[in-house]
Amino acid sequence: MSIYVGNLNYEIDQEDLNEVFTEYGTVKQVHLPTDRETGRPRGFAFVEMESEANEDKAIEALNGAEWMERDIKVNKARPREAKKTFAGYRVNQF
Repeated sequence: MSIYVGNLNYEIDQEDLNEVFTEYGTVKQVHLPTDRETGRPRGFAFVEMESEANEDKAIEALNGAEWMERDIKVNKARPREAKKTFAGYRVNQF
């Protein structure tokens, strides 16, 4: 499982996230998505930790905390939904 971290300041990088989350346990991976066209961070990230117990500790401690003048949102990441496409266009599933 991984953690979703939202409402991030656009100046935050992977090293910043790794440093903060390491306080709650071993960080296995940090993914900070960027905009395809501008290369600028999109304001959210995913952090994977060594154990679910460490993830729970980080969520409890950091959700709603102020970091770089923003109140960050930290919770369990939801599984990615499969998207169907038709001729390159996204199609809503019913």
